[in-house]
Amino acid sequence: MRSKISVTKKVVRWLSLAPIAFMLHAPAQAETVARYGISMSDIPLTTGQPDRGAGAYQFTGHTIYDPLVAWEANISTRPGKLVPGLASSWKINPADNKKWLFTLRKGVKFHDGSDFKADAVIWNLEKVLNDKSPQFDPKQSAQVRSRIPSIASYKKVDDYTVEITTKEVDALFLYQLPWFLISSPAQWEKLGKDWNKFASQPSGTGPFKLDKLVPRERAELVKNAGYWDKTRLAKTDRIILIPIPDALTRTNALLNGQVDIIETPPPDALGQLKSAGFKLVSNVTPHVWPYHFSTLPGSPWTDIRVRKAANLAIDRNEVVALMNGLAVPAKGQVDATSPWFGKPTFQIKYDLPAARALMAQAGYSQAKPLKAKVIIAQGGTGQMLSLPMNEYIQQSLKEIGIQVEFEVVELESLYLNWRSGAASPGNVSKGISAINLGYVTADPFYAITRFANSKYVAPNGVNWSGYKNPEVDALISKISVTFDTKAQDSLLAQVHQTMVNDAMMLWVVHDTNPHVISPKVKSFVQAQHWFQDLTTIAM
Repeated sequence: MRSKISVTKKVVRWLSLAPIAFMLHAPAQAETVARYGISMSDIPLTTGQPDRGAGAYQFTGHTIYDPLVAWEANISTRPGKLVPGLASSWKINPADNKKWLFTLRKGVKFHDGSDFKADAVIWNLEKVLNDKSPQFDPKQSAQVRSRIPSIASYKKVDDYTVEITTKEVDALFLYQLPWFLISSPAQWEKLGKDWNKFASQPSGTGPFKLDKLVPRERAELVKNAGYWDKTRLAKTDRIILIPIPDALTRTNALLNGQVDIIETPPPDALGQLKSAGFKLVSNVTPHVWPYHFSTLPGSPWTDIRVRKAANLAIDRNEVVALMNGLAVPAKGQVDATSPWFGKPTFQIKYDLPAARALMAQAGYSQAKPLKAKVIIAQGGTGQMLSLPMNEYIQQSLKEIGIQVEFEVVELESLYLNWRSGAASPGNVSKGISAINLGYVTADPFYAITRFANSKYVAPNGVNWSGYKNPEVDALISKISVTFDTKAQDSLLAQVHQTMVNDAMMLWVVHDTNPHVISPKVKSFVQAQHWFQDLTTIAM
């Protein structure tokens, strides 16, 4: 793995040559081009299921590909909702609530010109769920298998109808489907059944086609003029994604006119950017930045008094100040305005005396500290100001007698750790007992049930901590068979308030997903979501 410094140097060198390269390749009729400085150290996988976490879906996921059921991500004034994607409609079998029937959209073509039909859906499910299938891709499977844990089986009904059966009745199943993206079987066959070749010549049904891929330097997406959803045609002809993991380098690239939009600007540069005429764009964002505790035997966090003390030791207003206002204090996994927040009796707040008292009851103090090792990322989409924020948490916990040591890794390595779970030999051998990973909390599955349900203990899902609470499991079982949304919300609120009362995590802040755009950008819709729709960028 190359270091962040070498990647940054390579990007800076490419940026210095980029204007000349664009001039040499400029078409006779100027196309509109948006250059986007992203916070990742590399371009995410382009074969269908992106790596590098949820944030990657907005770059090489929902640009090149489509899911059966999509998230509405081109609205800024309200939270998005599930909308038809490659499935134009769906219904549940009234005689067997485990069976979902999806009617596929007609007239959709992959970028290579082949038709999208039911065979492609089955082929893609086999691609990630059946390791005996010729097209099985371990890389893509590793990214998505834990995101679609409910699927038991599937079959083609006819050319435009697919039936998916879930392992159990699961009223939240549809929320899993925006993560499952459909790539072209015909293109894979054409390229000699080689996923490595497919990565540079991918074919999906999405609003953009991949025109050029230079790993660790850039990916160039061009508008798919024949996209099936005419309400979501790209407003820019070409979008160039440029990985710039260092926040200061991203800022300088924007100030120097080498890129037109950046994500996650450094908070201390906001004043300079605004005074130079750049515009800060942010919005309510379903995201949380927590420490996810291991609750397995031997973990220093098994004592609820310690977990509650940690939550009471953090002055979240100071963290918000550290972020120059680009964050909101967290009082739980979801924002207090969410219908799933509930009425927890344990209040997440800054109360140092109470935190010290709880630690004393547990047998710890600054003179006799509890030691814990936390795995964290250097940075990356969703991780906010990872290192400074973690250092702040480290100092805060030290004040109540918790001595934290960090294992710092690249973001993709953090995801691998996350999927393996706290009980994995790699974590146990290193003494890692908590993970710091920003979580998307846009829907009930992603915000709550995947972390709280004991059947999703890793590696069966992403219940990293091994959390098990029979009361919570019983509530989630009720949610799974409750198709009425209001009743679902009430049950989800009961689960969430139990999570807070159990101090399942150390919740710190919610991100606002800030972007900064140059005056050249005429429009960019910042959705109330972690997914942003790049078709809304206009130059």
